[in-house]
Order: sequence, then structure tokens, then C-alpha cells
Amino acid sequence: MLESICPVTGRLVRRVPTMSGEEVERRLRNAVRAFEQWRRMEWPERAGALRALSGALRSRAAELARLMAEEMGKPVVQGRAEVEKCAWVCEFYAEHGAAFLQPESVATEWRRSYVAFEPLGPILGIMPWNFPFWQVFRAAAPALAAGNVFVLKHASNVPGCALAIEELARAADLPEATLQVLTVGAAQVENLIAHPAIRGVTLTGSTSAGRTVAARAGAMLKKTVLELGGSDPYVVLEDADLDLAAETCVNARLINTGQSCIAAKRFIVVEAVRAEFEARVVERMQARAPGDPLQETTALGPLARRDLRDDLHRQVEQSLACGARRLCGGTIPEGPGAYYPCTVLTDVRPGMPAFDEETFGPVAAVVPARDEADALRLANQSPFGLGAAIFTRDVDRGERLAREHLEAGVCFVNDFVRSDPRLPFGGIKDSGYGRELGVFGLREFVNIKTVCVR
Repeated sequence: MLESICPVTGRLVRRVPTMSGEEVERRLRNAVRAFEQWRRMEWPERAGALRALSGALRSRAAELARLMAEEMGKPVVQGRAEVEKCAWVCEFYAEHGAAFLQPESVATEWRRSYVAFEPLGPILGIMPWNFPFWQVFRAAAPALAAGNVFVLKHASNVPGCALAIEELARAADLPEATLQVLTVGAAQVENLIAHPAIRGVTLTGSTSAGRTVAARAGAMLKKTVLELGGSDPYVVLEDADLDLAAETCVNARLINTGQSCIAAKRFIVVEAVRAEFEARVVERMQARAPGDPLQETTALGPLARRDLRDDLHRQVEQSLACGARRLCGGTIPEGPGAYYPCTVLTDVRPGMPAFDEETFGPVAAVVPARDEADALRLANQSPFGLGAAIFTRDVDRGERLAREHLEAGVCFVNDFVRSDPRLPFGGIKDSGYGRELGVFGLREFVNIKTVCVR
């Protein structure tokens, strides 16, 4: 049985029965049959289905936002924005997918030689709870556009969101089993990966989960894309616009109540401006009070589960014990729910959980740096490499440092890290491999086929 627990009240929201082995087998057989139909569909019809999926999302935006608030605590304002982004990615691939799949000619001695992009088959998506719609559509939209079908194993604590995604596919009149859900637990994942119906696997999750999935898929010689954890550094140089930097860093730290792989995690600040930057950050963090995610005025909700809050608090307490200083927050509030206050730690250094680990919640770690070189060294002194940002008034300097020195898959200058359907997204090191979105994301799960004609 899959259960969702409201993170505001701690009460049970819903129970969803797990599927039997026979039902899972039936659905996987259906996925194989659906693939043969979907891959041969003319592009205008496939694009039309993606546009219909976009319309179905928009028509239910308020309902889906409320569902996210109930199951994992996302403020409804952010939930509606998440649904809109899902609609956008479906529209993007409906518009550009045909061009991305166009064969590419190569001049050779043959009469014709070219590279074609052919779909692989059913793709298994193993998705997390923190962006329960966006993470799914970010992977599913390009897979569907390429001619694959998508089988979703969602996080066990958001079963309502999972079932709503399958309902959206039906509402958009996608062929049966083109986008379908398996309501199974984590224990069934390895068997799903090994199943002969599955031709590729995409995971968004923890680094440990990524290693497990990669090992199982590798043993079966199946392609994987892994988007894993992050400890994104935001480097603030001595010439930065401190108001812009503080506002951007706080917003980037608190998106989705800090529960994002690409949330700003480590604020690495050159010592010359650290005191001024800290004052601005503390003022802004203290102004963000958590509230009921169902209220329109709420920008900060609870964490998704109480055990996640307990682990975040452990990271704070251990970092303080190692010499970090608390500037605000850092105490568990009384009362129901999985709330945690906006917290700022300073004097954070390597060896502390707030530096070494991914902190999934509203905790900002200020890391002092002597100068530019020291700041870049500290930014890269991490097993993660998902996103990174740098703040400086010298835009050319910032671009050069972002391109040549920051070890991350996604880098921004004077702005916060985020994904965009038009651009490839993914990480390096322990943050995973492969890319989602853009043309590169669509081509991850295709057979890149060489064809030569004498």
C-alpha cells in the first residue's frame, strides 16, 4: 500500500494499493504494444497529442497544485507555476521535435550517408516527490516526442500525483499505455529495470539511488540518464551587486522550501564583502515565514516529511558542533507539521555537513573565501556538480569563470540556476550523467543510427 501523509497536519491523505505482479506484467506488455503504434504515428499527430497534453495540464492547474500541497507541501502558487512549466515543455517538443529528429546528412563517398534518430522503446522513469509533475514531464515529454513510450514509477509518498499524470494522458487522448503509471514500491525497481520490455531508464533522485540504478541497468546493458543530488555553490565576488546577490541567493535557496537539487546550497563569499552580504541575507531569510501551502499568500511551506526535517536538523546541529555559527533559525518549532525555519549558518567549512552534504530544506550555508581563487576552489571542493552561479558586476569576468572554472553542468552569471526546456540540463561527478531537455535531452533515448547507401 502506498500512502501520502499531509506534511502540514501529519494526517493520512490517501492510500493507493500496490499493483500485483500480474498487473505490472500486463501493463508492460501494453507498453510494448503501445510503442509499436506510437513510433509509427505521423509527426503531426504525435505533436498534436503533446499539445493536447499541454492543454490538459493547464485545464487542471488549480486542482493539481492543491494535490501537490496536500501530498508534499508545495505552496499552491508554486504548484501552479510547476504545472505551467510542464505545459510549456510539452509545447516545446511539439514545436521542435520534428527538427530535432531530422536525419543529418554526412558527406562521404557513398551515394547517401546520414545519421537517423530512431526511438528505443518503453522508457522507465523513476521520479522523486519534490517536483512531482515537472520531474516527470521533463523526462517524459522528450521521450514521447522521440517516439518512445513512458512508464512511470513515482515516489511512494505522492501516489495521487502519479495517478493524476495517467489521468492527464487519458484526457489528452494519448494512445493507451503511451504514458502509464506503475504503483509499486522501491523494492520492485530492480526487477523493472531488468524486465525485457524496458529499453532505457531515467532517474531523478539521490546519489545512492543513482548508483543502485546505474549498477542494475549496466548489468542489463540499458541506457540510463541520472539527475542526482547537488550542493550548488553561489560565488559572490568582491565587486558583486550585493542587493542583487542576496535577493537571488535567498530566492534560490528557498524555492520549493529549499527542497530542490538545484537550490542554492553554499553561499561562497569573498571576505571583503561577507559581513554586508550576511546582513542582507539574514534580513531576507527572517522575513520568510512558513505557512499553510494551500493559502495564496504562502511562499514557504513545510518540508515533505518529518523524517526529512529531522535529517536537516541533524546537519545543522552537527555543523554547529564543528564550528559553524548560527545567524538565524536552526530550531524545530512546536506544533504539528514538518515545518523548519529559515536558517543561516556562517563560518561553514569543508568537513561540516552543511558544506559536504546536500541540505534539502531552508538552510543557507555562508562559506568565507579569501579571494576569487579561493572561492572557486571551495566551489569545486564538492563531490557534486549539478548547478553553480557567480555574482560580479564584470559580466565578462563572470562568464569566463563560469565557463572555464566552475565544475557543474549548469552555470549562471548574476542569476539563479534553473532548468529550461530549450537548454540541456544535467550534472557531472556525483550529480549524475546524461542530459534532459533541449535537443540533447530528446536524443538521449534514441538509436543514433548510421545509414549508408551505395
